[in-house]
Amino acid sequence: MDLRQPVWSVCAVFGLLLVVDSRGEITWEVPRFDGWYNTLGCPKRGAVGSHLVRLVPANFRDGVYQAEHELPNPRSLSRTLSAGPSGLASIRNHTVLALIFGYHVAFEITNSRTPGCPPEFMNIPVPKGDPIFDPHGTGEVLLPFQRGPWDKDTGQSPSNPRTQVNTVTTWIDGSSIYGPSTSWSDSLRSFSDGLLASGLEWNMPRQANGHTFMRSAADPTTGDHGPQGLYELGNAWANENVFTAAEGIIWFRYHNYLASKLREEHPQWSDEELFQNVRKTVVATFQNIALYEWLPAYLGDRTIPPYPGYQKFVDPAISPEFQAAAMRLGITMAPPGVYMRNRTCHFRKIIDTDGSSSSALRLCNSFWKRQEINVNRSQDVDDLLMGMTSQIAEDVDHIVVEDLRDFMYGPLKFTRTDLVALTVQRGRDFGLRSYTEVRQALSLPPVKKFEDINPELNRTNPQLLREVAQIYDGDISKLELFPGGLLESTGAPGPVFSAIILDQFERIRNGDRFWFENKQNGLFSDDDVQKIRNVTFHDVLVAVINAEDSDIQKSVFFWKSGNPCPQPTQLNASMLHPCTNATKLNYFDGSKVGFGILIVILFLFPVVSYLVACTVAYRRKYRYTKFQKRGSPIASTETIASGFAAYEWQNDKKPLHPVSVEVIEERKLQIWDRSGSALRCLNLNKQHCHDVVLSNDRNQKALLLKVPKEYDLVLFFDDESRRAAFLKCLHPEVTDDRHGVRLREMSEKALLKEALTGEQRAQIVETFIRHAFSKVLEIEKCDAGDMNGVSCKKAKEVLQCELTAGEFADALGLKPDSLFVDSMFTLADKDGNGYLSFQEFLDVIVIFMKGTPEEKSKLMFSMNDISGNGYLLKEEFARMLRSFIEISNGALSKRQTEDAIRAMMQAAGFDNKDNITWEDFHFLLRDHERELQFAQLSVKGVENRGKKLFDRDQRVSFICPVRNDNAEGLDIRRRKKFYLNTPNVYVKPKRSHYIRSPIWQKIQQFKRFIENYRRHIVCFIVVYSITAGVVLERCYYYSFQAMSTGMPETSVVGVVVSRGSAAAISFLFPYMLLTVCRNLITLCRETFLNRYIPFDAAIDLHRSMASTAVVLTVVHSLGHVVNFYIFSISDLNILACLFPKVLTNNGSELPPKWSWWFFQTVPGFTGVLLLFTLAFIYVFASRHFRRISFRGFWITHYLYIVVYVLTIIHGSFGLLQEPRFYIFLIPPALLFLLDKLISLSRKKVEILVIGAELLPSGVTHLEFKRPQGFRYRSGQWVRIACLMLGTDEYHPFTLTSAPHEETLSLHIRAVGPWTSQLRELYSEESLIEFGAYPKLYLDGPFGEGHQEWTDFKVSVLVGGGIGVTPFASILKDLVFKSSIKSKIQCQKVYFIWVTRTQRQFEWVSDIIKEVEEMDSLELVSVHTYITQVAQKFDLRTTMLYVCERHFQKVWSRSLFTGLKSVTHFGRPPFVSFFSSLQEVHPEVSKIGVFSCGPPGLTKNVEKACQLMNKRDQALFMHHYENF
Repeated sequence: MDLRQPVWSVCAVFGLLLVVDSRGEITWEVPRFDGWYNTLGCPKRGAVGSHLVRLVPANFRDGVYQAEHELPNPRSLSRTLSAGPSGLASIRNHTVLALIFGYHVAFEITNSRTPGCPPEFMNIPVPKGDPIFDPHGTGEVLLPFQRGPWDKDTGQSPSNPRTQVNTVTTWIDGSSIYGPSTSWSDSLRSFSDGLLASGLEWNMPRQANGHTFMRSAADPTTGDHGPQGLYELGNAWANENVFTAAEGIIWFRYHNYLASKLREEHPQWSDEELFQNVRKTVVATFQNIALYEWLPAYLGDRTIPPYPGYQKFVDPAISPEFQAAAMRLGITMAPPGVYMRNRTCHFRKIIDTDGSSSSALRLCNSFWKRQEINVNRSQDVDDLLMGMTSQIAEDVDHIVVEDLRDFMYGPLKFTRTDLVALTVQRGRDFGLRSYTEVRQALSLPPVKKFEDINPELNRTNPQLLREVAQIYDGDISKLELFPGGLLESTGAPGPVFSAIILDQFERIRNGDRFWFENKQNGLFSDDDVQKIRNVTFHDVLVAVINAEDSDIQKSVFFWKSGNPCPQPTQLNASMLHPCTNATKLNYFDGSKVGFGILIVILFLFPVVSYLVACTVAYRRKYRYTKFQKRGSPIASTETIASGFAAYEWQNDKKPLHPVSVEVIEERKLQIWDRSGSALRCLNLNKQHCHDVVLSNDRNQKALLLKVPKEYDLVLFFDDESRRAAFLKCLHPEVTDDRHGVRLREMSEKALLKEALTGEQRAQIVETFIRHAFSKVLEIEKCDAGDMNGVSCKKAKEVLQCELTAGEFADALGLKPDSLFVDSMFTLADKDGNGYLSFQEFLDVIVIFMKGTPEEKSKLMFSMNDISGNGYLLKEEFARMLRSFIEISNGALSKRQTEDAIRAMMQAAGFDNKDNITWEDFHFLLRDHERELQFAQLSVKGVENRGKKLFDRDQRVSFICPVRNDNAEGLDIRRRKKFYLNTPNVYVKPKRSHYIRSPIWQKIQQFKRFIENYRRHIVCFIVVYSITAGVVLERCYYYSFQAMSTGMPETSVVGVVVSRGSAAAISFLFPYMLLTVCRNLITLCRETFLNRYIPFDAAIDLHRSMASTAVVLTVVHSLGHVVNFYIFSISDLNILACLFPKVLTNNGSELPPKWSWWFFQTVPGFTGVLLLFTLAFIYVFASRHFRRISFRGFWITHYLYIVVYVLTIIHGSFGLLQEPRFYIFLIPPALLFLLDKLISLSRKKVEILVIGAELLPSGVTHLEFKRPQGFRYRSGQWVRIACLMLGTDEYHPFTLTSAPHEETLSLHIRAVGPWTSQLRELYSEESLIEFGAYPKLYLDGPFGEGHQEWTDFKVSVLVGGGIGVTPFASILKDLVFKSSIKSKIQCQKVYFIWVTRTQRQFEWVSDIIKEVEEMDSLELVSVHTYITQVAQKFDLRTTMLYVCERHFQKVWSRSLFTGLKSVTHFGRPPFVSFFSSLQEVHPEVSKIGVFSCGPPGLTKNVEKACQLMNKRDQALFMHHYENF
């Protein structure tokens, strides 16, 4: 062995150490890792992200950025151009190491393979029947191709076409060794002794174990992915195959080798000094080898000119022609496999993936290896490097081995691709000019035909040139640069590629301020430069691998005869293990079940909320019922102590009902419930024979007692002995001669089947009544209940059915013990058997339904003429009147009833009569013949059967159009004269000339609707126009304008839907706050804004916006469900473009799983929490649960704080766009905060309660001190909290005091737990216990629509139930203002009080009495409607109406309310009432209607207003409020 070679190697290394040693301290300018400021005049030149600079202008189809598409198919071109046999050795004996080093040089200066953003695809169609990619001949296979990175400021116009960028530095500055950034370099350093961090072996780099800068594409052979097992080096693509990784390991070792030597020489130097000194030496060595050793070897005859010195005006930028074409020529040198050998020239056997052995590492199966069993130790790397020095590469020509042409690694979705086709497509992506145009630009001789490109090739393979010419239609001007460069190259790059490559490296060298030969940068002295020039790649290899100097040839880029260890043979593909075929991967495999379960869970959020709400409602109901029962006496069981405990069976659908059964005197069987209430009484005397059925199975516990003409009694006893005891007790009662017992036994199932249940009996009775009425009224047979198809047995049951007194009372809707029922049943029961037969029932109904007034009055008289002598005693007549009055369900007390009867008899002149004849009775009814004419009898089940006869009040009114100051006397005289009208008379309005066609009515209704709700409509349009606007803006942006996001190429629908709905939600959620700013609304109501904004509809708008927001939230969530699915099956490089803040494109391609999007991102996790929270809020805010549990609604609505916090977080960490939510949130949030501060300032002021009174019907009257400065208008409301019930629960109530009063008052009805507890707190017992009334917190006042009653000349106030409270304040305010002659617009107020009974809200009567006494100008007209009676023209109601009118005539006040106004019975006919208003006030163009009460009442008022607004008269403007 020649000793000179190791001597020279040692000298070279020693010389480098001297170079390092000469400048220990860092006194020079340290180059930046990212290439900035290399050129001081243009700092970005050559830096990371700098532009590629074209040698010739761009060639885009549109002149801007669109690639040419009328060019040959790249795959077809590849198969024609580059196909050929492998194993053609380089004619210049280039080694494989020359190829791999060339790859390293390319990685050092250029990288535009990283996919660009936004993702743009130019997928390559595979010709149908392609043997590699489309063996089944589908014709649908595409080779994935994504366009490279470009500057977003380019590609805007033909004068500024798309310009690609370089993602690494252009300089040869070691960026492939140390990384192109400081952070990257720091990640590689150990920060100890100037070394790079080592892995498990000291001379091997560290392997990635998590986040890394390295690209980590998947292994196409095994599918392995992830960064684990990849080496951390400065070149992101170093792990592309084991050969480039070995090249990177060389320079890693070389750095540490020099650092260790230098550390021995200078132990006092810091890590940074060591690192930077070694770095500059390594970079200089790499520069020297690349330009002065490798480049001449690669170019052949062409050599780079001598270094002229630093030229600051030279732009080193990479040209697209170099990056996308010329530098790709090296792929033709790649062999199908690479040998591995040791120092002794032993070429190793390679273990293949299937366990077999081969002579070399197969190139196609060596991409992105993580667990390469052949190269996993430092010695394996040494063997691979030595193998590359001995192996001769493929020749530089047009042929590319199948490993790259057919089996180049691709994305996971399609693991193999064609590198030649990709290179051709990359040239089109970059807009490269044609081969002839570039040739002309380089001042090379032109070629006019394909044969002129390469005469040698034309001589040896003319067929190839003809086939290529045919592909390009024989037009050489269409020949692209890369195919032309392949055709011209033989043994070395052809003239075009040589010129491009030489130009590129010359510009890089001459423009580099930190080039090692530049004497002006202070890096190296002349001696240092010369020493660096003497170092070869051979020296580097010998220094870092386990080999002696003689084990490797001196010129490692060539292998010549006589060099160490010749290769066994030139490899070809047939010698090696075959390449694995392309496979496809679905990223969503294994995720479908989990994803589906999560979606189901998300949809179950409302269901869970609903179940929780039901549980809360149940607990609330249970606690409230328990509260109501507290203090109530427990029913005594003494009365049923002697009874038999049993369980009554009612039907299969109901549980057994515990009862107690007792046989009492007079042969009656009494059934009680366990609380002591009587349920049923059976008269055993009426039965001649008793049928008793006993069960003979299932412990013999059941007993059936057949009850003729009623439903049967079925009892279950605890055991047979108890049943026997009851039967024994029953027997003595029926053992006389007149009665008998027939006992039978059967199975329990048959027993229950034979029993006639209450429901079955009710169906029989209903059919009985319907058929009876069908005989009297003109009712269709089908409406009456046709018995066709009914069994003969059932039909017989119906026809032979007889009604009991209880069933008769139930049919009339009265109590069984009612005097009216008793009298009428006694009259109708002609045979006196205690039951009404079909004929008996029919005889009475005929008179009631079709009789004349005389016949009806005679029947009413006969009902009470018990003796049948033709006259009534005073007591009997009083009994008859009492039966009429009691129909009002307790509207009068017993004493009031007796006083009313006495007054009516006195007024009728019956004081001096002992006997009252029918003529006297009929004279009493003389003023009411019209009502009696229409009077019928309302029976359950037939209310709607004769609707034509019942609807008599649709064309009448209750308001007299004539008004006289002396109305009292004149009305009485007028009634005596005409027998028609009362103070509130029926008048037939003359409206024939107002009736228009139905179409005109619809038009008029629409016009009135617009006029009435114009403010609402405008506000609605404004809100939803803004909503639609922000939605459309975002949808348009992400559909058409957001090119920088890549949306059109990925998840257009999902992103557009989610972003559009998010924009709407961002607007609706914040501005929804304004609708609940009660203080702000109350303030604005007093301003001019009230003319344009419907503040009354704030809550309605709140509900509308909230409903819209929840719908959009669901849409937004569904959009994200689609997005997350799309993202879970999209390549990582696409997602990295969309979400650069959270995802980086490391080449792994595998996207995050769906669970990552949902639970590991801030928007995803907060979105799930928002859905869960909103589900609770919206379920509890529904009308049903809001009424059941107001506290639950109140508490869950406080979750709005959580919602807004989560929404802010959700939007602030937006993955796709910058936060925009704050733009919408800040203005309304500030106003809402101000409103809350105002309320908080008032809420904490304790209010002293002056007086409290517990009124009937559960109403609590509170009178409390008026806070200082508290101003309000009648009709406004406040929120109160009781200190003893908790200060966090506020409830709204309308003030019943007038603004002029010194104190405030509320009337609160106990309808829930809070109001019931409040009532208990203000009871006398609590006052004695606490010594004073509990204090209140007060918040308000708040405005609402009722306060606008002063804006109308005529106002109608409709109050129902506790909803009458705002009108108490309004009526008192009106009368007070009129008494002091205050100027108000309102001239007349009609107050309609709708109540079930007068006694239900007696306190309202007191207020109305006060108003009537003060109302000297008669501004108020009161109309009271008692609804707990039958229909208006029911006979019972007619008689009640007669009593009321007689009492009114005599005492000038209502019999039931004590008011001057007449009381009406039944529901108010709003249409008729409003019709009369138009007659009485024809000059009024607008009438205000204000209602408050149950939703059903306000709905009926609204319908009446809409119906009236169809007419071309006064406009009825309805305002309503429901708490």
